Amino acid sequence: MSSAPVRPRPSRIAFYAGSFDPITNGHIDVVRNACRLADELVVAIGVHPGKAPLFTADERKALIEAECADVAREAGARLNVVTFGDLAIMAARRVGASMLIRGLRDGTDLDYEMQMAGMNEAMAADIQTVFLPASPMVRPITATLVRQIAAMGGDVSRFVPEGVAARLKAKFAGKA
Repeated sequence: MSSAPVRPRPSRIAFYAGSFDPITNGHIDVVRNACRLADELVVAIGVHPGKAPLFTADERKALIEAECADVAREAGARLNVVTFGDLAIMAARRVGASMLIRGLRDGTDLDYEMQMAGMNEAMAADIQTVFLPASPMVRPITATLVRQIAAMGGDVSRFVPEGVAARLKAKFAGKA
């Protein structure tokens, strides 16, 4: 009796887009969960000429790599950090992603993300949107609030990794 040859499973590439300005514990929670679903997670930093981020794209890329490399490795996934300046769905297609990862904190996020998922499906039906609910401890965290707290001299250590907190403190040193 002969058995059919075992073909290797195609690589599952997940695409997680955002501004990550800065990366927060909420983002890392999504990364951790996304790495359980994919062989490779592409964290994609949106770069838009009309926006003035606190951290440059290169700084954000370095922070993401520093904070997420071990998370991905522990889950058995590869981590790839890229930048893009066009539609996320187009960038996802360029890297061969089969799924878009979107984190959800609450019902407001769900309403917005459902609209985006519908539009993305209309443009690329072969790329599935996967919603990952935030863990309870990170649900209130947003990068915008983290930046505001840090800018006013507040302690953000509960909301971001230690290295990010230090970078935020350095960015705002002398500005308060």
